[in-house]
Amino acid sequence: MTTVIDGKAAAASVVEAVSAAAEKLETLGHRRPGLAVVIVGNDPASHAYVGAKSRMAKQCGFNSIQHTLPEDTAQDDLMALVASLNADPEIDGILVQLPLPKHLDSDPVIQSILPEKDVDGLHVVNAGKLATGDMDTGLVSCTPAGAMILVRQIHGKDLSGLNALVIGRSNLFGKPMAQLLLAANATVTVGHSRSRDLPALARQADILVAAVGRPEMVKADWVKPGATVIDVGINRIDAPERGEGKFRLVGDVAFAECKPVAAAISPVPGGVGPMTIAMLMANTVIAAYRRAGQTAPKF
Repeated sequence: MTTVIDGKAAAASVVEAVSAAAEKLETLGHRRPGLAVVIVGNDPASHAYVGAKSRMAKQCGFNSIQHTLPEDTAQDDLMALVASLNADPEIDGILVQLPLPKHLDSDPVIQSILPEKDVDGLHVVNAGKLATGDMDTGLVSCTPAGAMILVRQIHGKDLSGLNALVIGRSNLFGKPMAQLLLAANATVTVGHSRSRDLPALARQADILVAAVGRPEMVKADWVKPGATVIDVGINRIDAPERGEGKFRLVGDVAFAECKPVAAAISPVPGGVGPMTIAMLMANTVIAAYRRAGQTAPKF
């Protein structure tokens, strides 16, 4: 029988551990972890996401501060805010919600965050540490870190002898996911739009991770029988059966047809999604421990 991986339960377990770690930090005589979230503009999806992050931070016992800036904020003003947060000794983690309004260049903003406060794990220093196998001093991008926890639930920490395919080569997910799998001793292939025969590559994979942003692209005949399938895609598709203008969320994997073939599969929604915010909280508490000179917890 196929295991449907419960991302909500896994995320709740991480959040419980983060909350305990934050409480322990106070008992050691340090302040609560401090998280600063910066959002620019009026995008409803971004505001909903930031609201969820702020609520979770409070649930974990963090000191959570939100900076909401107007749509027409200038690049220099945003950079100045980040600089002030870098210098603030009460702040352990800085998150600038993406995407930014079109007139702003996000890369210099992200790269201006101190690597040790980059709880999104997007700074080139943190990416470089992951790429060189340094799993102890950097901060890992939240979504691949969360997906990796789901993989470990099924296979344990050592993936020796297992073939893994990551479909997607983005800096945000595909590349760091491949590095995490490699660090756990998997044999890793990265597939993408220029790969010659993705279905053939997929059929060799004991662990198949899909992150391309194409609704239900991965079909049942792509999946090796007994494989673990991690679906990172979140796509809105029309759902006229629910009423005019309605939609539903699907992943990059055709869940209903792939489920009987796989041994374990993550659903959309309710799989990797909840893990992203949980790992943001984990990164924040890790950063707080390091700033306090304490040994950081592992998740």
